[in-house]
Amino acid sequence: MRSILKASILVLTLTAMPFAAQAGTLEGVAIGAGSGALIAGPPGAVVGGVIGGVVGGPNIVRHRHRHCWTNGSGNRRCAWR
Repeated sequence: MRSILKASILVLTLTAMPFAAQAGTLEGVAIGAGSGALIAGPPGAVVGGVIGGVVGGPNIVRHRHRHCWTNGSGNRRCAWR
């Protein structure tokens, strides 16, 4: 029973990671500390809070932009970068 609970908490934590990555610093700390406390108790809360603060703080999402140019034949070419 405990292994099923631990596995479900781990799955819940992994599914919440993309949302935590886009959250602000305080939200990242709260999510990390909460999930760490559920998995490993007080030491997990501290480690989860630190990791949540680091991951949730900066904006790590890279936006792709279209880059266009004209080749030697005069044709316009575009690519996503």
